[in-house]
Amino acid sequence: MVSRSYSNLLDLTYGDSPTFGRERKRLPRVATVAGVLSEIDDDTANSVGSDAPSSVSQERMIIVGNQLPLKVHRKGDGEWDFSWDEDSLLLQLKDGLGEDVEVIYIGCLREEIALDEQDDVAQTLLDSFKCVPAFLPPELFTKFYHGFCKQHLWPLFHYMLPLSPDLGGRFDRSLWQAYLSVNKIFADKVMEVISPDDDFVWVHDYHLMVLPTFLRKRFNRVKLGFFLHSPFPSSEIYRTLPVREELLRALLNSDLIGFHTFDYARHFLSCCSRMLGISYQSKRGYIGLEYYGRTVSIKILPVGIHIRQLENVLNLPETASKVAELRNRFRDRIVLLGVDDMDIFKGISLKLLAMEQLLIQHPEKRGKVVLVQIANPARGRGKDVQEVRSETYATVSRINKTFGRPGYEPVVLIETALQVYERNAYYVIAECCLVTAVRDGMNLIPYEYIVCRQGNEKLDETLGLNPTNLKKSMLVVSEFIGCSPSLSGAIRVNPWNIDAVAEAMDSALVVAEAEKQMRHEKHYKYVISHDVAYWAKSFFQDFERACRDHVRRRCWGIGFGLGFRVIALDPSFRKLSVEHIVSAYKRTKNRAILLDYDGALMVSSSISVTPNAEAVGILNSLCRDPKNIVFLVSGKDRKTLTEWFSSCEKLGVAAEYGYFLRTNHDADWETCVSIPDFDWKQIAEPVMQLYAETTDGSTIEARESALVWNYQHADPDFGSCQAKELLDHLESVLANEPVSVKSGQHIVEVKPQGVNKGLIAERLLLTMKQKSILPDFVLCIGDDRSDEDMFGVITSAKNSLSPVAEVFACTVGQKPSRAKYYLEDKTEILRMLQGLANASELVARNAPQASQRVVIA
Repeated sequence: MVSRSYSNLLDLTYGDSPTFGRERKRLPRVATVAGVLSEIDDDTANSVGSDAPSSVSQERMIIVGNQLPLKVHRKGDGEWDFSWDEDSLLLQLKDGLGEDVEVIYIGCLREEIALDEQDDVAQTLLDSFKCVPAFLPPELFTKFYHGFCKQHLWPLFHYMLPLSPDLGGRFDRSLWQAYLSVNKIFADKVMEVISPDDDFVWVHDYHLMVLPTFLRKRFNRVKLGFFLHSPFPSSEIYRTLPVREELLRALLNSDLIGFHTFDYARHFLSCCSRMLGISYQSKRGYIGLEYYGRTVSIKILPVGIHIRQLENVLNLPETASKVAELRNRFRDRIVLLGVDDMDIFKGISLKLLAMEQLLIQHPEKRGKVVLVQIANPARGRGKDVQEVRSETYATVSRINKTFGRPGYEPVVLIETALQVYERNAYYVIAECCLVTAVRDGMNLIPYEYIVCRQGNEKLDETLGLNPTNLKKSMLVVSEFIGCSPSLSGAIRVNPWNIDAVAEAMDSALVVAEAEKQMRHEKHYKYVISHDVAYWAKSFFQDFERACRDHVRRRCWGIGFGLGFRVIALDPSFRKLSVEHIVSAYKRTKNRAILLDYDGALMVSSSISVTPNAEAVGILNSLCRDPKNIVFLVSGKDRKTLTEWFSSCEKLGVAAEYGYFLRTNHDADWETCVSIPDFDWKQIAEPVMQLYAETTDGSTIEARESALVWNYQHADPDFGSCQAKELLDHLESVLANEPVSVKSGQHIVEVKPQGVNKGLIAERLLLTMKQKSILPDFVLCIGDDRSDEDMFGVITSAKNSLSPVAEVFACTVGQKPSRAKYYLEDKTEILRMLQGLANASELVARNAPQASQRVVIA
């Protein structure tokens, strides 16, 4: 039996378009049978806006996470009991959204709900908690969470490669399919409650990385944010993932992507550059990626803790009692504290080895220093967890046997579940907190420790402290955890260097009291000002900014499966219809056609840069039409262009971006700009040569009028960095020379001032006007920044055109441009030009007589 919501999901997969209203209703079950959905795309999803009428008067945030922020247990009478999980980040972040923002949660429950209870539970959670549960079959959940998430994504994002079956295992396609199925189920639940033109959807963590694609496919303008709470690995690690591009493109269907640290964001941006060819730009402090006309913003901000909740626990009488108990237990002892999950990345064993080394190197510490290690249960399961537990037990036993004595255990290992107040009591009495994780996304333990060490008057009284005295704390933290950059007063260590960690522990104990107080005060000010509410508020502000242009942009979806993406364009920027331009072409008599060679005719899928026979044939067909004047504009040198287009006798050619001009094959080359000398080359070329030698894969192209440094085949990150340095260097040494230094797509170019492709457009239109011929059809095609000058000339040249002129400025691809039209790629350009050529040939066959051709001189 397949439940109603699962049927909706299947409908979505196979093309039936359900309508989702805003009315409150009994929520159907999501999935009651195990199943795997393929990557087949949802054909329903090319919707521009929403199907549902909007009746929302206040902002609404739909927060989607793997688990709902709820505690669940069954009471003695068999009824389910639900309550808020105060420790859940998804619940805590609500404080930063403001009281005027309605919040709805979507996620799984921690307990399995029987099939016949799911409808009632779903209705109860919606009515009482505004929570929408996603019920996953146990088998599907196991493959999704314990399979793909914990066996593939989690280890890889923490820099562990599956080099052998024992290290995460080989990539399992069935687990990937389960991951997709669960993400689609979550998308289905979002669709049941969303008002897509009004609501914000905030997706959390690596469990739901492809969810943005499923939502964007259904609602092209959905306001969609994503925050990754784990590390994002470097490109050398991430690129080993077989579904690397699918996950990157899915994330890019978000409007805002958040990371804890710049390192994580930098790795993500590097992956986008190296694997997708998408570079980021920084403007006024904001980082963004241009992705098919949409700007995907990047947010870098570490999450904080819930200060008020922590302080409330510190105020409990149970906390004070526990602190008094621990004070008596560890009287005359210096307590070092570690609080970690029992998994392979938390570095518990490394911490224990450092403690052992401390006791070996500093015998005076024996009997005085105690390491309390609180080991929380691991979130995953498997052989690695058992190995960590066994190694921990063995190391603790060895240390205590070697250095222990009656009444003194150097290491106290606590594996039993502690209440929050009990854990906080350990924070209060610890002189130093140790976090030696080998890799961790954020880790909020140091923040909690700092707040607990600040304490309150009741705890001061319990500890016998003067409330007027400054508080103190010390931190030893791994440099590989997300909170490390924000804790400038901590002692940062490489957890793999056991000796260094041991010395850091000793240093933390012998630091002067005043220094401990200064470090604590600095950390405390940061932690209380950057709490979870601050983090959520800041993210939401950037979220609103990233989505503010949604309404005015035209959107539609393209692509199949996980390659789906949305094109977002300004209303005035639209795709050029071949039928429309051919119709205009047929009814006009004086046509000017300007083509950028690289943008219009060079086959992008070929390694060869020479024109193919198809392109040359199209050019000749257009040139034979006496109503046409066709000019090819290129950055190539005139010798190369002469060889390539020797068969195009009537083709006008402009070389080196317009510096050289030839009206037809028999005409002489002439210059458009008078340049007295090229002495500046003697200055620029040695500088370029220096950067070419130090940047593997880069080359120098020496033209008659210009010098070009090309780094297309260099490392993209290093090449881009070197290009910026070269640009600054050349601008400095050529400041007094009559040249312009510009950067383009994988190039840095030096050329005479005033030389640009717009010169050709100006000269063509001026010459036709002098001959009393006003063009009634102008077509200009280009694909990069250098073509914008041509677009600017023809779109503003009203006095040089016929009053009824049809002007088609067309760029290749969707990007900000002066052009009013675009075509997807060069294949579409050639198809369109072939349509024009066919129209000319048809006219020539029916009416062989020809009018006189305009000659440009």
